[in-house]
Amino acid sequence: MKKLGKLSIIGYGAGDAANNLAFTTATMFLLVYYTDVAGISAAAAGTLLLTVRIFDAFADVFAGRVVDRSFSKRFGKFRPFIMFGSIPLLLLSVATFSIPQLGESGTLLYAYVTYAALGLAYSLVNIPYGSLAGAMTQDPGDRAKLGSARMIGALLVGSALGIFVAPLIKPGADLQATFTTITLAFVVIGAALYFFTVLTAKERVHRAVPNVTFKQSMDTLKGNKPLLMLCLSSFFFLSGYLALTSVQLFYLRDVLGRLDLYPVLSIIQLVLAFVLAAVMPRLVRSIGKKRVYIYSSLVTVIGGITIFLTPASQVWLGFAGLVLSLVGVLAVNIVVWALEADTVEYGEWKTGVRTEGITYALFSFTRKTGQAVGGALAAYALALGGYKAGAAQTAEAVFGIQLAAGAIPAVLTIVAVAVISKYKLTDARHAEILADIRSRRESGADASGDSPDGAAGGNSDGTSDDAAPAAAKPAASTTN
Repeated sequence: MKKLGKLSIIGYGAGDAANNLAFTTATMFLLVYYTDVAGISAAAAGTLLLTVRIFDAFADVFAGRVVDRSFSKRFGKFRPFIMFGSIPLLLLSVATFSIPQLGESGTLLYAYVTYAALGLAYSLVNIPYGSLAGAMTQDPGDRAKLGSARMIGALLVGSALGIFVAPLIKPGADLQATFTTITLAFVVIGAALYFFTVLTAKERVHRAVPNVTFKQSMDTLKGNKPLLMLCLSSFFFLSGYLALTSVQLFYLRDVLGRLDLYPVLSIIQLVLAFVLAAVMPRLVRSIGKKRVYIYSSLVTVIGGITIFLTPASQVWLGFAGLVLSLVGVLAVNIVVWALEADTVEYGEWKTGVRTEGITYALFSFTRKTGQAVGGALAAYALALGGYKAGAAQTAEAVFGIQLAAGAIPAVLTIVAVAVISKYKLTDARHAEILADIRSRRESGADASGDSPDGAAGGNSDGTSDDAAPAAAKPAASTTN
């Protein structure tokens, strides 16, 4: 199998940089925009984030089915969505951060509609983008590189937001003008990045079934136990991570009283991203993706406990807790995409049908649901503490922020580790599955498309990781 070139890897990373011009801007600043600019209460903003992000999760499933049903001979299965969906996505980001004064009810309605539309547009671009990685290569090392490139692309945007935008979020500033300016600039920058991805990140793994039926999609999912375990673990991990992300600015500004440290944190994140990207392929080869996920999550737990227990007067200890939390998050965010891509081959091995779209959609569905819960928990914690926009915060409000930034992420990440510990699709097992798929292709085995429940060596429920399918359709082929 031919290795991916550097341009393809960089081009793929550029796509997630473009994604995060909309996504990270929303996760970092939408809560503070709603409360401090639009005048929406913290409790109402929490309900909004929960409701719309759950809608987004279902939008991911819809997008996955659309992707699996689509195929272009010229551009492939995934890139057309990036080409034609990117501009509407970026324009909707502008609309989401441009709420007019329409009265309490009108403002809230506008916020719901624009954020829901942004979520749907994001699904129709991000699902095919995320699925593209599994179609670019089946090599574990290259998949780790794609995960690293994706994480770096996202962190470049996140760091830029932290360095240049976060320091502007202070009382008395014209925040509406700030958000309007940056989201309009992102339309131009994002369009360029998306089209760079389209031109460089080509599909190399081809499928025997270009247009996947609904039944084939469901058959692939229902027997894919590793995918279900990864989805459940990611739900808890993302719930904790989004709670932290949503109040990170509040923690630095209102608890530690050091908003000036936000750019410093962003620079540290960026440096860590490059360091982790360099060492992650070697680390994956040494101890495997599952162990990297678990150990990194435990680092996040330590960071969360530190944030929660550190008094507001101990600025540098609290800041160190933030850094620890984000080290774990960065490492997990690299390896998790390679784990998801592995489950695509598992589903193909079980059924003979390759369904990147619906597989990634289910994974993204649980992640979006986790994001919804995490963002809502953060907002509710602010409301519980009695957060007041533009005012000095009480001890109760400080506790609410520390709860959202530290305790909630730590507890939910512990649950995520408990779930992923049961995950059995190890790197060695994945290599065996790939070899089996290639063997079928080379032998030209025909498939009945039936469920592999009766396979020799499998359990009666057909979900054992060691249960080989009795028959399968021709496997995906890799071209150079």
